[in-house]
Amino acid sequence: MAQKLLIEYSVFTPKNTQITEGISGNKNMIVEGIVQRAEEFNHNGRRYPFEVLKREVDKYIEGPIKENRALGELDHPESSVINLKNSSHNIKELHWDGNDLMGKIEVLPTPSGNILKELFLNNITVGISSRGMGSVRPLGEGTVEVQDDFELLCWDFVSTPSTQGAYMKPVGLNEGLVTENRKIKNYNKYDNTNSLLYEIVCTQTGICCLR
Repeated sequence: MAQKLLIEYSVFTPKNTQITEGISGNKNMIVEGIVQRAEEFNHNGRRYPFEVLKREVDKYIEGPIKENRALGELDHPESSVINLKNSSHNIKELHWDGNDLMGKIEVLPTPSGNILKELFLNNITVGISSRGMGSVRPLGEGTVEVQDDFELLCWDFVSTPSTQGAYMKPVGLNEGLVTENRKIKNYNKYDNTNSLLYEIVCTQTGICCLR
């Protein structure tokens, strides 16, 4: 079965803050939360078996994360190549909470990373999108299951969330970045709004422009 590029999305919204010391001595924004979910159909009708996703996550932890090169881009390309010039973040930790894959991600002080940071500081809801190569098996009624040949590539930050119930939030900021007029707050109000918008657009029109 031919492999194709598989892309998944999760909503990523900021929460409370704290100062976190970066590896280089700089204090970069840290965001954490759910990055992906196994054994559950997403809005694309695609399901990732736990063992398949866990195998790839284990490899990712032992490879890119341990080697401090777990980079991702701001806005995913339709490509399996991770472009360094567009990198915005570096995944520091991944762990499982049941079928939820939790992550801690450092926003880098790159041009794309600075844009991402400003989006968070200005209460903009963004998504997190996994990229991988693999094939799928139809299960019926518009659903498919990812097969054992799946290869995880990275996670990108994107503008179009689709997976319900997966929210990520900043927990580390550069000292002095948050002023009285730029405090991160009131993000929960976006949670139900995004889910409602998705259901209205996709259910009523059949055209999922939020994917």
